[in-house]
Amino acid sequence: MPSEVKPVSDNSANILIAEDNPAVREFITRSLGSAGYKTVAVADGQQALDALAKEKFDVLVTDIVMPNVDGIALALKAVRLFPDLRIVMISGYAQERMRAHNLDALVHRIIAKPFSLEEICGAVKDAITLPPGTA
Repeated sequence: MPSEVKPVSDNSANILIAEDNPAVREFITRSLGSAGYKTVAVADGQQALDALAKEKFDVLVTDIVMPNVDGIALALKAVRLFPDLRIVMISGYAQERMRAHNLDALVHRIIAKPFSLEEICGAVKDAITLPPGTA
């Protein structure tokens, strides 16, 4: 790994979760919290942009299909403002996951719903340990 790129240590990672489904949002929050991550959860992409403006996050976990600002628009805006932000996208819609694959340089992982605790925690851990911009 190049010396100028430092991975975030697991125990200091701050994770922003943007998910419009309350049950899924709670599952992700609890899963990542039990893994030792600090989390902030919001219900849509606009709330995520507001949170990003107020606090530094290491990883953004975002649903692709959300009201107001969808996950793809959120990812594009977020990495423009915060180039070191790592992104994990989730979606239950195959066509939306295909749209997200066009963002390979920005997105570290795309996970299909439903996913397990191990899958979401593993995706976040991978995103944290990889250099920004590495899919």
